Amino acid sequence: MIDVGGQILRVGIKAGRKDKPALLMFNGIGANLELAEPFFQALTDTEAVIFDIPGIGGSPAPLLPYRPSTLAKLAHDLIVQLGYDQVDVSGVSWGGGLAQQFAFQFPETCRKLVLVSTSAGMVMLPGAPNVLLKMASPKRYTDRGYMKSIAAEIYGGAFRRDPHLIDRHAAAMRGSTQYGYALQLIGMLGWTSVPWLWMLQQPTLILSGTDDPLIPVINAQLLATLIPKARLELIDDGHLFVVTDPQRSAKMVEAFLDEP
Repeated sequence: MIDVGGQILRVGIKAGRKDKPALLMFNGIGANLELAEPFFQALTDTEAVIFDIPGIGGSPAPLLPYRPSTLAKLAHDLIVQLGYDQVDVSGVSWGGGLAQQFAFQFPETCRKLVLVSTSAGMVMLPGAPNVLLKMASPKRYTDRGYMKSIAAEIYGGAFRRDPHLIDRHAAAMRGSTQYGYALQLIGMLGWTSVPWLWMLQQPTLILSGTDDPLIPVINAQLLATLIPKARLELIDDGHLFVVTDPQRSAKMVEAFLDEP
């Protein structure tokens, strides 16, 4: 638990080499930091940092709503407080928007960018309406049985082929409050990165599942078109391939981060 400018954050750090930048990771909506643990464990020598967004997991909710720029500043203040001069930044789904905002807002601090199963915000081509409706509530994080029943439908990919894969993911969930979840939804209302993506100069790896019911591949293709130094890699899986296949995901990310 770390006090960052008056906001208490629950932070997770995976130790790694000190002679290369650490990886700062932003989780998906409603997701507590434990859900990233399989991916973190699969990283070989990369130091990695993640924190619960205020109102999610173990980070107390703020009194007032926030915007992506507010959270990016909070994350920047955290890594400075932890002693990092420069980091690589990754974001999954909702966290991918926050990763884009961080890279734009703090270009000197963000060396490389990894965007996973994400979009450019409000201009995105959304998934099926019945899938998006299930994402409007944090029920899947408070009711493990419900999560198991809808995982294949909302996440696709390996969850369709092996329903038991969701068990480990569900076991790591810590209940997201209605208020904390609502703050995340409200925070991204009207936000889009499209006007300034062309300004991002970080080498960027974009990863997208070919069977993603939430954020179809066309959104990743748009990001890859608009970000100057972007590379798109398609994964034969669903929205949460970092969960279903953390070893392969970590290997791809580390290979990119280690490139000159």
